[in-house]
Amino acid sequence: MAGLSFFGFSLGLVVRADLGLAPWDVFHQGVSQQLGWSLGTVIVATSFVVVVLWIPIRERPGIGTLANAVLVGIWVDISLWILPEVLSSLVLRFVVLAVGIVVNGVATGLYIGARFGSGPRDGLMTGLAARGYSVRVVRTIIEAIVLISGFALGGSVGLGTVLFAVAIGPIAHQAIPFFTGFTAAVNKESVMPSSA
Repeated sequence: MAGLSFFGFSLGLVVRADLGLAPWDVFHQGVSQQLGWSLGTVIVATSFVVVVLWIPIRERPGIGTLANAVLVGIWVDISLWILPEVLSSLVLRFVVLAVGIVVNGVATGLYIGARFGSGPRDGLMTGLAARGYSVRVVRTIIEAIVLISGFALGGSVGLGTVLFAVAIGPIAHQAIPFFTGFTAAVNKESVMPSSA
């Protein structure tokens, strides 16, 4: 659950940097502006709508899927309540963006490494890919749709959008196997009989 908390908080950092968001968050922000809901509320609502879309592709949510759907949005709203709304320094905004991206990548490793089930959006992607489509193609199409839709609704697209797209993959690529191995080691240790 720590991974999901950090994940939500990292999205708040990227929002406060105000340099552009990741595709799904452009969509969330656009919907938030149109409906007048908090960003976290939109993220939670979108998560459950996406989980419903799992039904025809026969994906099964795990406990981590449902925790992701609820906790990420809550922590986004908490982070936006804590973090200052306006950052006047461009340098500071880039620093906040960089921290947000790094924390997001590490948090991705934490929650995927725990193996409690994929997040709603990841499950949609992998479910479609399991039907014989390329993961890369499926992800590109889905993220292009939400990015364009979000931008049309007023979501923030900018340099941060590009930097997030470029950096998040390599960071998560390092974090996921690290935390997967760490979780496996902890689980193995917890089931070993006591020598006492």
